[in-house]
Amino acid sequence: MDQLPRPLALLAEVTYRCPLQCPYCSNPLELEKYRQELDTATWLRVFEEAAELGVVQLHLSGGEPLVRRDIMELVRGASRVGLYTNMSTGATVVDDTMLKRLHDAGLDHLQVSLLDTEPESNDRLANARSFDRKRDAVLGAKKLGFPVTLNVVLHRQNLDRIGEVIALAQEWQVNRLELAHTQYTGWAFLNRAALMPTREQLAHAHDVVEQARAAGTRGVDILHVLPDYYFEKYPKACLQGWGMVSMSVAPDGLVLPCQTAREIPGLEFPSVTDHSLQDIWENAPIFNRFRGTDWMPEPCRSCDQREIDFGGCRCQAFLMTGDVTATDPICTLSPDHHLVEEALQEAQRSDPPLQFRVMSSRPVAG
Repeated sequence: MDQLPRPLALLAEVTYRCPLQCPYCSNPLELEKYRQELDTATWLRVFEEAAELGVVQLHLSGGEPLVRRDIMELVRGASRVGLYTNMSTGATVVDDTMLKRLHDAGLDHLQVSLLDTEPESNDRLANARSFDRKRDAVLGAKKLGFPVTLNVVLHRQNLDRIGEVIALAQEWQVNRLELAHTQYTGWAFLNRAALMPTREQLAHAHDVVEQARAAGTRGVDILHVLPDYYFEKYPKACLQGWGMVSMSVAPDGLVLPCQTAREIPGLEFPSVTDHSLQDIWENAPIFNRFRGTDWMPEPCRSCDQREIDFGGCRCQAFLMTGDVTATDPICTLSPDHHLVEEALQEAQRSDPPLQFRVMSSRPVAG
């Protein structure tokens, strides 16, 4: 690579603690191993180093970032160094007072997750009562003038209501609706057979979205990206390329090229407690290992898509093949592409119970 790219975005997972137990969560399965969290001063230093490195957008996430007692100080610190701050929240611990404090602290954008349009289904999927709090948070944030994104992770158990999702986003007057089909890593990979929709569901969902766009979305910007397993000839680039545009800092301070990279055994991640962000971005072996195209095997090495998809998702490749260097099986040129069809067939044959995200070592089946 002739010139090292500069990171534009930083995902700060400030905690893995969360009142919700979403079965598609991207957090690690062995959550009890990661209870240690960076202190306030270290996070503020990380934000300052990120701004100096060229990062322009900070995404505050978790877990639930609002369970941290110092979250207002973290927002103020990020705003002070000029970062555009977006917060992703399950909204179960939000009230009008907290929203006002976030606004006054300088938060730029609020992203609220919704699991389903039907309160009972939403609460079942979260394994916690939460629908009313989510609605109140969206409406309260809009009153304060926040730009609000409503994020809905789509899967077999809610995809048939995609029309209702769009209608609800319009009713709540959100600015942006992210229709995010499940990415099968983390807890979602554990629950893959229970979450994968049918081809008929996906075709119907695509038609509903296109009809809504044609009719006019009433000011709601709708983002709908079709899922990897079904319609893609080539894989998507992992966050626009491993170590190319973004980086993630986990609650314990480890720095990752993507938030789910911990799923790949044998990789060593540097910590912000030992190194600066600039040193990590430029010199850490883990960031350089899959950066660019030199690492690629065939068929990626000779493919004209190699600088577009960069071989696809490393986590997905490992989870499906056991080989982190393999071509993402989503690619139709991959020798492992048959694994995609096998996964689809398995999902259509079975309907296992969901295993909910928990901080303890054993998932909760429901």
